[in-house]
Amino acid sequence: MAFVKRVALAPRAVRQLRRVRSVYVTGMLLSALGLLSYDDSAAGGRQTVIAGIFLAVFAALLTLTAVQLWRHGRTKHCSTARKLTPLA
Repeated sequence: MAFVKRVALAPRAVRQLRRVRSVYVTGMLLSALGLLSYDDSAAGGRQTVIAGIFLAVFAALLTLTAVQLWRHGRTKHCSTARKLTPLA
């Protein structure tokens, strides 16, 4: 098994990741709205393909952001993770 080095994120990076999530969700919603707004006669058109690509890109970016924040929250040795995670 490979040795995995856990590196804690800086507080600024964590704040930026949390802020950018809303941008990615908005991009996904607008892409999905654009994809659904095209009628069936234009199916397979350039606009449909581009909207689908945008939807896939925003979904991938949101997933990567969520994974980064999840991994950062799991680090026990990081004081930044302890300070920024909400107490539940």
